[in-house]
Amino acid sequence: MEQSGGPDIGIIKQKMAATWANGDFGVIAKTLMPAANDLIDSLEIGPGSKVLDVACGSGNLAIVSSRKGADVKGVDIVEDLIRQSKERANEEDLNIEFITGDAEAMPYPDNEFDFVVTMFGAMFCPRPDVTAKELFRVCKPGGKVAMANWTQNDFAEDFFGTISRFAPPPPPGMAKPNEWGEEEIVKQRFGDYASNIEFTKRTTELVYDADPAGTTEAFVKYFGPIKTVYEMLDDEKKKEFTDAITDVFKKYNVSEGSNNVMIGEYLQVVATKA
Repeated sequence: MEQSGGPDIGIIKQKMAATWANGDFGVIAKTLMPAANDLIDSLEIGPGSKVLDVACGSGNLAIVSSRKGADVKGVDIVEDLIRQSKERANEEDLNIEFITGDAEAMPYPDNEFDFVVTMFGAMFCPRPDVTAKELFRVCKPGGKVAMANWTQNDFAEDFFGTISRFAPPPPPGMAKPNEWGEEEIVKQRFGDYASNIEFTKRTTELVYDADPAGTTEAFVKYFGPIKTVYEMLDDEKKKEFTDAITDVFKKYNVSEGSNNVMIGEYLQVVATKA
């Protein structure tokens, strides 16, 4: 919760938007399409369903939902990712309304959507309780709020933990994004709004067409959180940082070929609005 004398939430969000805009997350997001298909396939989304993709990035969930005939909207804080989302929709002749906006204060009426979905997106919002309230506000009673959130286990924890070791410290009181991967924490955040919550631990293959060192090079170029930290460091620290990221990729690489394949564990959350 923002308190008097605490961090300015507006500045935090500006920095967050700038971080995710740095590079080209759309390139990285392509590896997440299998997980997007899995999440949407687990829901009863079909023709006429009203779906909102929150913190939509380059539009993975929105694209998959629209392919099923749903009436889809998407919102993200990064303008360039909204541009990419629109381009993807146009390429497939899908009618999706994408807008730049804040997941903690969305410009939609109360009780508007049958499904409010977010994949590795809303978990990064700075105020989890505000985010939870907003996800349910725009969902119809009896509708579903569905999330896919990285857990605090294995690859994702090591990956984001390594970035954090080299990054400036977060503002005081900021929750870790991966806390959204803990069932008990989600129950606390959703408890006032949900009549039922279903949890499923799932995994997805993250496939990159390069060895671990080459994958690191791609992340330095395209993945905003890594690119932003890298650009802050001196040459010695840059090498230390990229070596540490490469070590994570090596540790979790399950490929026997020349590419890099890692297994990412995430928590799928499907909550029914009371």
